[in-house]
Amino acid sequence: MSSLLAIIQSRTNSKRLKNKALLKIYGLPMIHHVVNNVKKSKKIKMVIVATSKEKSDDKLVQYLKEKEIKYYRGNLNNVALRLANTAKKYKAKYFLRISGDSPLIDYKIINKAIKLLKKSNNIDIITNVYPRSFPKGQSVEIIKSKLLIKNLKKFKPEDKEHVTTYFYKNAKKFRIKNFCIKRKYKLSNLSIDTIKDFKNIKKNVPQKKFYNFEII
Repeated sequence: MSSLLAIIQSRTNSKRLKNKALLKIYGLPMIHHVVNNVKKSKKIKMVIVATSKEKSDDKLVQYLKEKEIKYYRGNLNNVALRLANTAKKYKAKYFLRISGDSPLIDYKIINKAIKLLKKSNNIDIITNVYPRSFPKGQSVEIIKSKLLIKNLKKFKPEDKEHVTTYFYKNAKKFRIKNFCIKRKYKLSNLSIDTIKDFKNIKKNVPQKKFYNFEII
């Protein structure tokens, strides 16, 4: 596998921090930083932002159009279905799943996950969150598209929102490979889910370092 489809899940109706995808960090919307950092990986073939069909995400889609960033609009609350349909549309055997609240996602972690996929025979999921050792905001998952599509009917509401929880709860039934970080990092949370998270990252990661941030 020479390249991979990356799907960034993003929406603007978060209860804890509305419009966070468009929240500006050093002059640029958060979604810009996520897309830009994923694109740093030369092993990524295409980046798609998977958002919802709801009016609440119209402004996000408008921004994506202006910046010529590809997007897919699907179900608001059933994130798993949204990602499955995105993967199906682009005929991806596997896809990389990245959260839209991860503006500091390290492309080297993405590269490591893809390298493991190449070495693994008929794997279902490559992950670094089962168990988690990387800080939040540095989570990567490579998912076999057919696996997700096949199991959607078995998902409970929380699985539909969190996408991979069903597979981790039933890990013995699937071929899952996890990789861990080799050193501890001083910040345990590099994602932005609340205004507190936003202020914490700006405080600890100044603009000069923000555009060249790497964790491994």
